[in-house]
Amino acid sequence: MNISLTGRNVELTEPIKAHMNTSIETLSKYNVDIISVNVIASTQSKKGKEHSTVEFVIHLSHKNSIIIKQNDDDMYAAIDMATSRAQKAMRRMHDKETNHHKDGMNEAKNEANTAIDLHEASEALEDEIVPVELDLYKPREVEDVLNDLKDGKKVFEIFLDNEGKTRVLYKRNDGKFGLY
Repeated sequence: MNISLTGRNVELTEPIKAHMNTSIETLSKYNVDIISVNVIASTQSKKGKEHSTVEFVIHLSHKNSIIIKQNDDDMYAAIDMATSRAQKAMRRMHDKETNHHKDGMNEAKNEANTAIDLHEASEALEDEIVPVELDLYKPREVEDVLNDLKDGKKVFEIFLDNEGKTRVLYKRNDGKFGLY
């Protein structure tokens, strides 16, 4: 990776160059083929205030170049913000390459056939019924069930009435109770 550091209207001191070089070296961890990185640092004065501008031009092999321009009052802060934006762009490029593989149809069919056992899959899809015993077998009065429903957090209660019929008492949306 070729690194070019340029200063316009500003002298690049050794600490600034070292900071730029360490920032650029963090871009190599994304496993994207970087041909060269050009860093242009400049200062401008607008309305009596000095603004530092850092521009990263990252040339990648077989891809478009990434150009990032960042302004700030402090040169180091501008370098850090431009580096974080460059890292974000490189991470997106890396994720795009690794997560969006285009496999051929034959590879996908072979992989699907070897990975799935149809007999096990059909057995897994069958419903399993687990018998559950009811807690209360004795007949109950509707008023008793209504009081239990008001006191508890349940929405409905299934019970046997005095005539031996299975009944359901439930809370309605309007705050009243319904009985089946």
